[in-house]
Amino acid sequence: MSGFGELVLILGDMHIPQRASEIPEKFQRMLVPNKMQHVLCTGNLTSKDKYEEIKKLAPNVHIVNGDMDENSFWPETKSLTIGSWKIGLIHGHQIVPWGDTSALSIAQRKLDCDILISGHTHKNEVMAHNGKWFINPGSITGAYSPSISPDSEPLIPSFILLAIQKTKCVTYVYELRDGKVEVSKVEFSKEAASLHQWDFSASEKSFHDSFKASKILLAMNLFSFDWSAHLSG
Repeated sequence: MSGFGELVLILGDMHIPQRASEIPEKFQRMLVPNKMQHVLCTGNLTSKDKYEEIKKLAPNVHIVNGDMDENSFWPETKSLTIGSWKIGLIHGHQIVPWGDTSALSIAQRKLDCDILISGHTHKNEVMAHNGKWFINPGSITGAYSPSISPDSEPLIPSFILLAIQKTKCVTYVYELRDGKVEVSKVEFSKEAASLHQWDFSASEKSFHDSFKASKILLAMNLFSFDWSAHLSG
């Protein structure tokens, strides 16, 4: 797997058991220990058991405190470097208005990072702004948020995987829609300071077909098969 760079799992806003009972089964089957090098969590686990589970997924696990994480020992912010990318991690309740681009940019400048990762809105997003990148993994459980009306917007469970190789970063957004896992891909690089997006909008089967044909670095069960051999086949 080293030829594809470092894999970074980004998740958050579980709210177990207060707002959700469990991570969706299809996501659980994908979260296999030691298939990625890093886990970054935006907080609001609200469960010590889930923290213990997350710690087993990768050798490097970083978590920040969410507004619902009572009595936690996690920091409010976290800064780290993966490859040549400086990454800042916050929960997102500090951003007012929630998810506001200008407010996110202020936090990005304070942390002096290339990529700012935040949550709290329960809506996933990958965007570029003024040569920096902003990632929100959404809620991996699809937990209720007061900012989202279930009558007007569906609650979509989601998480994000980064594949970081030197100055290139490929972002895969996983969403569970109508019982099917769908993936969209966003790619950006430091040199270009730009963002390219592809929406596979595929079911598990059709995504596997497109993956095999195009030799793209990911499939729905990336975490559980030898994808180096798959790509070379």
